[in-house]
Amino acid sequence: MMLKQALQVALLLTVSTVVSAFLPPLAVGKVATKSASFSANYEEVRKFALSSRTDDIEEAADYSADSNKDAADSVKRTIAEYSNPDQKARFAAAKKNDNKRYLDITTVYDGSFLKGKRVAVTGANRGLGLALATEAAGQGANVVGICRSESKELDALKPDEVVTGVDVTDDKLCESLPDKIKGGPIDILINNAGYFYEPEETLTSLNFEEEMKMINICAVGPLRVSAALVNGGLMKEGSKIIVITSQGGSVSWRTVQNPTGHDYGHHMSKSAANMASTLLSIELKEKGVAVGIFHPGFNKTGMTDKYKDIWEEEGAVDPSVGAKRVLYETGNLSMDTSGKFINCEDGLEIPW
Repeated sequence: MMLKQALQVALLLTVSTVVSAFLPPLAVGKVATKSASFSANYEEVRKFALSSRTDDIEEAADYSADSNKDAADSVKRTIAEYSNPDQKARFAAAKKNDNKRYLDITTVYDGSFLKGKRVAVTGANRGLGLALATEAAGQGANVVGICRSESKELDALKPDEVVTGVDVTDDKLCESLPDKIKGGPIDILINNAGYFYEPEETLTSLNFEEEMKMINICAVGPLRVSAALVNGGLMKEGSKIIVITSQGGSVSWRTVQNPTGHDYGHHMSKSAANMASTLLSIELKEKGVAVGIFHPGFNKTGMTDKYKDIWEEEGAVDPSVGAKRVLYETGNLSMDTSGKFINCEDGLEIPW
């Protein structure tokens, strides 16, 4: 069994030194190379441990009874702390286990913390951004929409402010944001604006111009906006910056989610966004500004329309549900969890 092999590897290692010094964080997955090499090659252990995982936690518990309990229990705990890279299996497990937090976010979500907060959302005129603005406004937040153009749906929310004409790829436009936001500091900034090139990219259909566009919008864009608001004095101590990224940015998960490769620009842009967000979280620690790096889950939006044939089997949800998931994790975000890569579907971490 895949998990038993992984546990056997863990037992070959000295828990006190390897788990803490060599494998933080450790998530057990499939063995990709010869097991005999693992006892001496910690790097190989780390690689396979982060690549995938199983939901069969009971197997870890059973195996621990016949082996080094401390090592097995350590592995079991780390398995439970990480999300499953297999979207279909993740959703199936949630249904099998009647995971209310996954299947019905309203059972845990309380948006009352948003009341009176100034919440700025990029790309607030449509899709998930509009859903985030709608939910925040419904909870009594003072919404600041930041987008390229207005929409009737956004205007209907009667947001506190709407700053239009903002292209997150434009340095000067982003730098001018603090002058255009008139209502004062922002409590929560949600960098939601994104772009996904629809055709599948393979080595025979690479579109380098589109790849750079995705990187510019999805990775550099949130950095431009965040830097402008921080440098402009609008993000004070205790405020939060959210970057909507994707599980597609996890390098460790590519062998599971993209077993044949492809879609280079999309995945590169999300990995770059994760790196930028991590560095941002480190730099902003001394300012007391927390940074959340969030995979919003699988949402039924125009951006994922090319996957609509698998929406149902993989648990895609309406953007209104996705918005609650994101805001639930936003409420949980603290300086202690700043910089973590979180799957908003189940609240678990995603490995880099």
